[in-house]
Amino acid sequence: MNRILIIDDDRELCNLIKRSMKEEDIEADCCYSGRSALAMIGENEYQLVILDVMMPGIDGFETLERIRKESNLPILMLTSKNDSISKVRGLRAGADDYLTKPFDMDELSARIISLIRRYTRFNKDEVQVLTFDGLTIDPDNRCVLSEKGTYELPPKEFDLLLFLARNQGKILTKQRIYEEVWGEAYVYDDSNIMAIISRLRKKIEENPGSPRYIQTVKGIGYRFNKEV
Repeated sequence: MNRILIIDDDRELCNLIKRSMKEEDIEADCCYSGRSALAMIGENEYQLVILDVMMPGIDGFETLERIRKESNLPILMLTSKNDSISKVRGLRAGADDYLTKPFDMDELSARIISLIRRYTRFNKDEVQVLTFDGLTIDPDNRCVLSEKGTYELPPKEFDLLLFLARNQGKILTKQRIYEEVWGEAYVYDDSNIMAIISRLRKKIEENPGSPRYIQTVKGIGYRFNKEV
């Protein structure tokens, strides 16, 4: 059975999410601070983390950064309704998705199931190592080796990079990328894709401002360079 961790100082909301997850046959643990969450992640095996931005002490962003130093677990962040800055900051720091409060519990469940399914599926996909000039992508260990170092990538970063690389040379629209990597209908919000592409370029590109591997096709989407 899949198991998730809910990190939010709103105890009533945590219990509500936990009850909803039980209906989906997903176990859920709750904790109410970033510090206790880090301890629980170190002691237990989870398939996903739900993380609220606004918490006392260690806030959601610092908690996210600390988790990312140790784990590539899927992370779904909860933000306030009109806080677009927090959404972008969370995505750039390594979050895989976000949902604004207040939210529909059915939508939360759908996003959780989608993230877990895709994380599990990509882990079970063909494990052939992809080798390019100066870049190696290892699906088995979900990591990349570049001239800048070795990185164990968070789920969405790895899934997006692997999708582009397996379609080397093809121009992929933002809609197709979103529907493949997120597993849901495209909603004309490119912030997720752009944030992840930015993080990937910083890790694998020698010059992120003039990328060699992940090329932008203006007005359409992206392409993994067929010449590498």
